[in-house]
Amino acid sequence: MKDTVLDILEDLTGSDEVRNDLDIDIFETGLLDSMGTVQMLLELQAQCGIDVPVSEFERTEWNTPNKIIAKVESMQ
Repeated sequence: MKDTVLDILEDLTGSDEVRNDLDIDIFETGLLDSMGTVQMLLELQAQCGIDVPVSEFERTEWNTPNKIIAKVESMQ
């Protein structure tokens, strides 16, 4: 699951920083914006089978690769 999440993040951000630093804040660094967030949630839904409504999305809970991996794993 970790590799799938990292692949999605790497594709969306166009950067391997998300793989090299799992605690990088993808929003503060500008690697992902609001449109990228929607794309990320759609990809996670398609590839990992989780459903996160945008209305329930809390940015501080999804702002690093480590947090995203943990959230996806907890939702499966």
